[in-house]
Amino acid sequence: MRVLIACGGTGGHINPGLAIADIIKSKYPDAEFLFAGTPKGMEAKLVPQAGYKLETIKVAGFQRKISLENVGRNIKAAAYLVTSGRRAKEIINNFKPDIAIGTGGYAAGPVIRKAAKMGVPTAIHEQNAYPGVTNRLLSKEVDYVMLTVIEALEFMEKDKFEYSVTGLPVRSNINTISKAEARKKLGINDDFTVLSFGGSLGAGCINDTMTEAIKWHVSKGLKINHIHGYGGMGKETFPQAMKAAGIPLKSDRLRITEYINDMDVCLAAADLVICRSGASTLAELQAAGKASILIPSPIVAGNHQYHNAMVLGKAGAAVVIEQKDASCERIISEIESLYNAPEKAEVMSACAAELHLKDTNERILAVIEKLLNKAKK
Repeated sequence: MRVLIACGGTGGHINPGLAIADIIKSKYPDAEFLFAGTPKGMEAKLVPQAGYKLETIKVAGFQRKISLENVGRNIKAAAYLVTSGRRAKEIINNFKPDIAIGTGGYAAGPVIRKAAKMGVPTAIHEQNAYPGVTNRLLSKEVDYVMLTVIEALEFMEKDKFEYSVTGLPVRSNINTISKAEARKKLGINDDFTVLSFGGSLGAGCINDTMTEAIKWHVSKGLKINHIHGYGGMGKETFPQAMKAAGIPLKSDRLRITEYINDMDVCLAAADLVICRSGASTLAELQAAGKASILIPSPIVAGNHQYHNAMVLGKAGAAVVIEQKDASCERIISEIESLYNAPEKAEVMSACAAELHLKDTNERILAVIEKLLNKAKK
């Protein structure tokens, strides 16, 4: 079996593509894979690192905001548009895939569209509750649409395609260690534990509110353990803020670092997680069964992080606070409420766990089987 996977731009599109490849390989160890992506996107690094071959295609999105810089970008995007179809056809003819799968990003558009027109059985996977432009367009042309959450259907023409809710694959090490084991490994006790982070780059809003939250619970001597990853954005400011407040970055109750490299352990140890609401992060919160305070990033396409967060919010698994409302006082109030009534966090955790689809791999493989059956006809 030869599988073409098209994705690009951000880890949110690339990692699901890599996960789907691994899922297919677990059942079909002799399967051959080729990824298609842009030469300068994160896929140029992540795909080869994962051991897969990447063919590149130059694609860019059009900018709606008018500026001199964006005019130049749009001219370049138009030029790429002219050549992308030809390049996509070249990739497909050279590899001769049995099936093709897109997981979002600009690169997926021309490749999956061309594959569908050339008769290759095709599918897409949509990670977010608010679908991206590429997948919304491709959904009208592919054979099958895989959804992380059913809420995404509200923004798609569902009568145009066959679909199933497969969920989103998560890292295999998530939910493989108990809370007690994780806390022992981290060297923390069994008190209320908060995990906060804003991703590898960090998030200014989360760093600002966590600065005050940590000062609050340390000054009051509350029995709260706190793990915080401030990311690249807080590399200079966050340690300085802690030093100014006389708070160590490492103690028996605090672990403050730029990056969290043992997320599986920290997630298992936590009673409450404070973070953004990217699709992969939320899938891991559900898999681990964790209560959360979600502060969606307001600067993402289609405000999709807000829609993602509201899936958990409506299920009682999370407190959703838009960034414009995420004052230090509000965040501290929410933490204090759950600290004083930990049973509320336990209920939220249970609600998160109920959202988790334990058979995501099997659901994805069922779609692959349908594509393969079509390829044999």
